[in-house]
Amino acid sequence: MANEVLVEVSARHVHVTREALDILYGKGYELTNKKDLSQPGQFLCNEKVEVVGPKSSLKASILGPCRKDNQVELSLTDARSIGVTAIVRESGDIEGTQGCKIVGPCGEIEISKGVIAAKRHIHMTVAQSKEMGFEDKQIVSVKIPTEGRALIFDDVVVRVSDNYALAMHIDTDEANAASVPGSCTGEILG
Repeated sequence: MANEVLVEVSARHVHVTREALDILYGKGYELTNKKDLSQPGQFLCNEKVEVVGPKSSLKASILGPCRKDNQVELSLTDARSIGVTAIVRESGDIEGTQGCKIVGPCGEIEISKGVIAAKRHIHMTVAQSKEMGFEDKQIVSVKIPTEGRALIFDDVVVRVSDNYALAMHIDTDEANAASVPGSCTGEILG
């Protein structure tokens, strides 16, 4: 298969600032690495928080390390279940998005923006983008050849940086639609 890409399921999660972590888990608290993720330097934390909306709440893992902005990434189903609107956006693009309450064991914060449904995307290095013939921010399609639920995802954004490792990320709603068990191999169609 030409232009193969590892397709990974990105479950609901939260990115927090240092200041937010101090409130949620206590002053000076350090995140603990449960598992390294495919993107260099990124890790799933042992720490979880409660994401609270007007209708209900749900637990979500924190991803480390701390970031410059607080961000809550939910599937559209998750967002509806707690009564918030999650706009489909690239990670980090949080202007004009809805906020929510985040509760930790030591405190809580109310964020005025930052709830998104992550736009499906492919991370790749500069060398990989040149080899495959893609550019940063290019929109492509990716074929997911799963048994019984093969699917072509359109509107996939390519994100290019030498800080990345080659992988496509989809949320749990998208993974369920294509019957992706946690990860699989997809084909970038261009």
